Amino acid sequence: MSPNFFAHLLHSDALPWSVLEYIHLNEDETTSSSRIFIKILFQEIAEILGLSKLNERLKDEFMRPHFEGLFPKENPRNTRFAINYFTSIGLGGLTDDLREHLRTAPKRIMEQKKESSSSGSSSSGSNDSSSSDSSDSSSSSSSSSDSDDPPRKKRKPNSHVR
Repeated sequence: MSPNFFAHLLHSDALPWSVLEYIHLNEDETTSSSRIFIKILFQEIAEILGLSKLNERLKDEFMRPHFEGLFPKENPRNTRFAINYFTSIGLGGLTDDLREHLRTAPKRIMEQKKESSSSGSSSSGSNDSSSSDSSDSSSSSSSSSDSDDPPRKKRKPNSHVR
C-alpha cells in the first residue's frame, strides 16, 4: 500500500492517529525502506494539512503519547537521529520540542545530580560512584547537545564513539 493512501486516511481521520505509536524512528528499528515510507507519509500529510496544522496535531497533549516513538526523548542518540531525519526531509519545524529537549538536557541532569546528592548525603560511599556516573552522563549529554557551552575539549573524546 502506498504511503499516500495512509496519509489520506490519517488527514481525513479515517484512520486514528494513534496508529503512529507503532513507528519507532531511530537508527536501530528502522530500515531504509521504512524511512522512505515515513518520509512520503509525513511529506504528504504536511502538504495536505500544512506544516503548522500538522505540528499542532502532533503536539496535542492527549495524542502526544502516541507520537513518542516518532519524537524520542529517552536517548540523546535517538533524539538527534529524529531531528536529523525530519530536517533532511524538509520537516525540521516538527522538531522544535526535540531541539529544546536536547538543549536543556545537561541542565536537567545537573539538577537531578544535585537532588540525588542532597537526598543521599548520609551514604557518601555509594553516592560518590553514582555522582561520578551522573557527571559522565552529563558530560556526554552536554557534548551531544547543540548548546553553545564553552567546554569544547569534552567533545573530542566523545566524538569517536559514534
